[in-house]
Formats: sequence, structure tokens, C-alpha cells
Amino acid sequence: MAHVTLTLPNGATLQLERGATCLDAARKIGVRLASAALAAKLDGTPVDLSAKLENDSTFEVLTFDSKGGKEVFWHSSTHLMAQAVKRLWPEVALGAGPAVEDGFFYDMERKGPFTPADLVRIGKEMEKIVREDFPSKRIEMPVKEALAFLRKKAGENKFKVEIVNDLVKAGGATSVSFYQQGEFTDLCAGPHIPSTGLVKAFKLTKLSSAYWRGKEGNPSMQRIYGVSFPAKKQLDAHLAMLEEAAKRDHRKLGAELDLFSVQELAGSGLIFYHPKGGLVRTLVEDFIRSEHLSRGYKPVFTPHLFKSDVWKKSGHYDNYKENMYFTEIDGTEYGIKPMNCPGHIMVFNSGSRSYKELPLRLFELGTVYRHELSGVTSGLFRVRGFTQDDSHLFCTPSQLKAEIKGVMEFAIFMLRSFGFDDFAITLSTKPQKAIGDDRVWEEATTALRDVLIGMKLPYDIDAGGGAFYGPKIDLKIKDALGRLWQCTTVQVDFNLPERFDVSYIAEDGKKHRAVMIHRALLGSIERFLGVLIEHYGGALPLWLSPVQVIFLPISDFHAPFARGLAARMEKSGIRTLVDDSQEKLGLKIRNAQLEKIPRMLVIGEREEASGELAVRLRDGTIEQGIPIGRFIEKTLKEIEEKT
Repeated sequence: MAHVTLTLPNGATLQLERGATCLDAARKIGVRLASAALAAKLDGTPVDLSAKLENDSTFEVLTFDSKGGKEVFWHSSTHLMAQAVKRLWPEVALGAGPAVEDGFFYDMERKGPFTPADLVRIGKEMEKIVREDFPSKRIEMPVKEALAFLRKKAGENKFKVEIVNDLVKAGGATSVSFYQQGEFTDLCAGPHIPSTGLVKAFKLTKLSSAYWRGKEGNPSMQRIYGVSFPAKKQLDAHLAMLEEAAKRDHRKLGAELDLFSVQELAGSGLIFYHPKGGLVRTLVEDFIRSEHLSRGYKPVFTPHLFKSDVWKKSGHYDNYKENMYFTEIDGTEYGIKPMNCPGHIMVFNSGSRSYKELPLRLFELGTVYRHELSGVTSGLFRVRGFTQDDSHLFCTPSQLKAEIKGVMEFAIFMLRSFGFDDFAITLSTKPQKAIGDDRVWEEATTALRDVLIGMKLPYDIDAGGGAFYGPKIDLKIKDALGRLWQCTTVQVDFNLPERFDVSYIAEDGKKHRAVMIHRALLGSIERFLGVLIEHYGGALPLWLSPVQVIFLPISDFHAPFARGLAARMEKSGIRTLVDDSQEKLGLKIRNAQLEKIPRMLVIGEREEASGELAVRLRDGTIEQGIPIGRFIEKTLKEIEEKT
């Protein structure tokens, strides 16, 4: 009998009989792995464990410990929830139910609103379906048969009919897949976990509303969110993390610490920085600027809007238009920039460039605007206007890998400076919607991969996750709660240089095409500040705190001495505040703790007489007998070293 050869992630190979299943392959690797398996990947494509092995392929088992495994588990959980809803309310029309970053949701159309009490009912029905342990079965149907199946119950599956028709229009699909568990069958690309009994723990977390497929004017849907796990202890840990995350919510802390606000009058997704928040942002941006200048980056400033001709030439008009804002000036259409790349290209192309000028690293703290629906904007994390620490590097092909390596080293330095040491790196490859031929995509992808390997940085592959103009490296940071946040992006682009004729005169006196690297280190400044606030629970490091030292005079008699000390420290470069209110000392200390000020100095007779300070830290620790000069010296050193 013929065999197939599977190549595992570690490079090892495995042989099985043709027609064996992915589960058979998992069992051959190990019994424990097979028992934890949820799905598999063949040549990078997720498939069911029941999928047959017909050809030599790369092979990977997906467990809940992997990103892909979580996605399969959570998507399968949406079907579990939808099955429970259909049992309780057969008239509900199902929309779409994807896995998301921390769980899943399903959009549904129902005449009356779901209530918290309904979530309890749905949860109990889901528990019943878990106990019934229905196997998951994939069913392939020709499009005509699928549409007839979906239309059997009048209007019930109108959203699914729309999805199938769109698949036919977009890619000429001739067949679609369904998944069946018990009496419930739903349109789905899959894959799914083997059975409903694997969902040992779950919680339906919240209700919201959304437009069908996220477009205003479409039917309004009710969205039910949830999260699920293979074991109860995992759910318990997750819920504890959510409780702690709620305490650290940057929107809550932003208001309490008077850092920023969103003004209803101005519109959602637009941030107003208050003086304290503005100072924090300024400190971050000053640090960014100084580090770029020290590494040979050249600062530039580009306009906020260009004629649409620019966006048509760049490809954004065809590939990104729905995310942009447009206006008209003197009868000509202009696009407000969602990205800084074309502006930097036009700076590069403003004159003839020699190979001696390369690499040329252009840098801008560039504010951009992207269309977001009101319902999805969220604090600093999802906004319509934001600023990127954006840079575009122009180099020769021979300089490419060295420049990528320099960017990665720079990114890791910057993120560690803000207290992040745990990273997750992903290499994203060519998406379906892309410009440029396969040759340049492979060349760019190889350069990124070689740098990661050379730097011995572990990474995952996100097949098809690249930008429309080039592959990229994404670097995520892990915060104090173990959550991952996207920050650094490094994209290699051979395509925009072609579109804009980005060239230089080489040593041979001829014109050669330059290579372009798109790069952001912290990413969106807004989003990064939100992550910082939540990571530190609002208690920002000393160097970033709006007020670094607060003086708490015991009485009015001691206030002049406190103000004198504060002035001395301000001249040294320490940001201070004197609380000379009439409140009792205990309340002053409490207020300073709520404002999360790093250093509190109680000033009384002893301090005036001795010239020594009692330093109270945010965690309640008190250091006695610190000479004033030594305190200033130590504080300035901590600020300088960003400890």
C-alpha cells in the first residue's frame, strides 16, 4: 500500500499509509499528544483530525496550548452556543460566529433582546449538549444543494444564504461545507474539535449589538460573547485574570488619574490628552525621538492628506479604501492618510539619490486616521485617529538583512526600556489580496526569516497574514497579566518602490530599484500608552510618572520648607507637587497613593531640623533618614536609567 510522508515542525518525518487520518498521525507521534489533539495543520491549513492523508505534507498537531488550537476550540464553542440557542428559540436567525482573541461570539437576529437571565438558560442548555457529547461531522455540499438546504425554513438562514452567494461571487465556489452535531447543522469552513464533550468549562460573558457584517445600514444583530476551556481550572484562572484586568482597565484609570478622555461632542475614537496624560505622552515621544536620532534616523514631517491620485498609485485606494476618510477640495478628491508610507516615499523621491546616501532611514511621529465604526472604538486601544512611531528605511538589496536586524535590535531595546521582556514573534506571509509577483514576495519573506534565525529569535508563521504589499514580522509583548499585545511591525516591500519608481544611482552609474522597509516599534502611541497603563495598573515607572515626588507638610508651618525643597528638586529635573491643603496627614497620604505618585515625603519638625527625609514608596515601604542630597542623587539616577 502507498505511503505518505509527513514533515513535522521540528524537521522530523513520519510515514503513514495513504488514507490514514490526522488523528492516526497524532497517535503515532505520541499517545499524550493524541489525547490533547483538537485539530491539525496540513501544509499550513487547519483541518479536522478526521481528515485523510493523501499526499506528502507538512504536519502539525493543534492542541489548546497553541494559538491555532484555541481558535478551533473557541470556534467549535460558538456552534455549541448556537445549538443551545436554537433549541430554546427556534425562530432565531444565525449570522456568524467566529473565534476572537479571548474567546468567541455569535451574531444572531431575534425580535426581542437577549437578557442576562437568557444567558443562564443558554448556559444550562450548553451543559446538556456537552454531556450528550455529539461527534462533529463535516458535510460537503454543492452550492445549489446547499442553498436549497438553507432555504428550507423560511427566512431562518437568510444570512447564511448571503454568505454562500458571496463565496460564489468572490471566488466561484462550487461547493461549501457544513458541520453537524446532533440535530444541529451549521454552515462552516471548519475545522472543529472532535466532539462537544471536550468543552469541559465555559462562561457566557456579555451581550452587545452589532450590524450584520459590521456595516451600518445592515440588519442589527445581537452578539453573545463567551469563553471556553478544556478544564475548569483554566476557566477559573481566566476569570481571575479578567477580574484583575477590570481593575487595571486603562479607561477607568485614565479617568481616575486624569490622563485622557473621549468627548462625546467631538465623536468616538478621538482622544483628548489632559495635562498629566499629555506629559506622559511627551516623555514617551521625547525618548523615541532621541533614540532614533542616535541611530541615524532622519526626522521628517508629511501632510495629513494627499490627492487621491497618491492613494491610487500606492494601491491603498483599491485595497484599503473602506478604512479611509475622503474629502473634496476645489473639486478634487483628497484622502486623509491612514498610513505614512506614501509621504515618506515622496520625500525620498524629491531628488536624485546616490547609493552613498543609503541606507536612508526616515522617521516621523505621524498621526493617521482610519475608519472605525462607533460600536468598536474602545479607549486608547481602538481609535480613529492615532500616532505611529513610523519609519521607512530605503536601502540596497545587499543592505536589507542588516537593516532588518538593526530594526529588531532597536525594537527589543525600546520595549525593554518600558519594562517588557517577554516577547512573541510572528512571521506573516503573502495574503490572498496582495500586489506584486511571487518572486519578490519570496525574496522579502526569506530576508525576514533569515534575520530571525540568525538572531536566534523563536517565531511562529502566520500563513497569509502579511500586508497587501509585503510580508512582515510582528512582535508582541506580554504584560503583567500574561496578555499579548501587538507592538513592533517590520515589513519588507519590493512593490511600492516599483509603483513609485523608488530608485538610486549605484556605483555602476545606473539607476537601480531601492528596497523599502516599513517599520513601527511601539506601533500606535495611543495603544501603547493604554498597554502601559494596564501593565503597571496606573502606577507608571518613576521616569514616566507625571508627578514623581509629592511633599506632604504636616502643618502650614512646615509648608514653606516643603515648597523650598520642591523648588530645589524641580531645578534638578524632578517633577514635584506640594500638598499644602488643610487635610489631615493620613488623608494626604491616601490621596497620593490613589494618584499613584512614586515618592511621598512627609515634612515636619524632624525633617526640617535634620535635613533627612522619610521616603514613603507606593507599596507602603518607608525608608528613614535619607539625606536630602542623597535622595535627589538617587532619584535622578533612577530617572536616567529608567529603572
